[in-house]
Amino acid sequence: MKKLYIVTLLIAGIMIVIPISAAKITAVKVGSKINVTIDNKYFTSYIFSGDEKYPFFYPVNGPVSGGSVTSMRNGEYPHHSSLFFGCDLVNGGNYWQEGLERGRIISVNAEIIKQGGDTVIITDECIWSRPGAISPVKDTRTIIITSPSATVSQIDVEIKMEMLIDVTIKKTNHSLFSARMAADLSVKNGGTMINAEGIKSEKDTFGKNSPWMDFYGKRGDAIEGLAIFQHPSNPWYPSPWFTRDYGFMSSTPMYWPENGTETIMKKGTVLNLRYRVLVHSGDNNQAKIAEAFEKYKNEK
Repeated sequence: MKKLYIVTLLIAGIMIVIPISAAKITAVKVGSKINVTIDNKYFTSYIFSGDEKYPFFYPVNGPVSGGSVTSMRNGEYPHHSSLFFGCDLVNGGNYWQEGLERGRIISVNAEIIKQGGDTVIITDECIWSRPGAISPVKDTRTIIITSPSATVSQIDVEIKMEMLIDVTIKKTNHSLFSARMAADLSVKNGGTMINAEGIKSEKDTFGKNSPWMDFYGKRGDAIEGLAIFQHPSNPWYPSPWFTRDYGFMSSTPMYWPENGTETIMKKGTVLNLRYRVLVHSGDNNQAKIAEAFEKYKNEK
């Protein structure tokens, strides 16, 4: 198993620690997808199709089962697309829920910058657009995929949101970086959702500020899950979490705005948002989620 860490690299402004016996990670662009493999096993796709609401990752395959730890929409919540970034109520537009005419986050330049070694780097430029309105936001993304060990796959996401005009985001529970978990890992089906303070379930984690959240459950004889870290450099850190026992989590400052009703940003404002996703086997203790966050929070 790949455990020892000795190499530290500065990639796209993010400090990344690479293990000695790093996995080989490859990426290939096929149409409107970038498919990523780790040691010849399919891990995830970054999907940026023109008929989608926004770019997203699906599947996000676990290191043991090879099945996705996230789910791809359902009849009750068709706007939950696995692992994604979006926002509702932005200058009257909706860049989260279904209906392309209400607003879309359009990928205009998804590229593979590095692949084939121990790291895949993907960049993208996105325009937030809807008919009859001036685009309120442009975002640029850097995605770095590594494999710290045989039981952990890692996705680092850095998103720079630039306000192209004055932007008002009304109070909304639909905002920013989110994960919709696979049904078998949900709390309703016996899974566990836990934050950095050791608090579990929707009832007690909803609206609580915390640096990270982990969601995991049993799959046969194994346990798999997905954790999301917020970097301490993020605005509003640590943001409160919008959580659901049916298998949803997002760090959502826009649902608890400072003035109680809306978040206002002037033209030219830039939000630098950083997240780390760990797709892991074992529970949060076995996967050493707390230890991993301590390392992450000190990365510049």
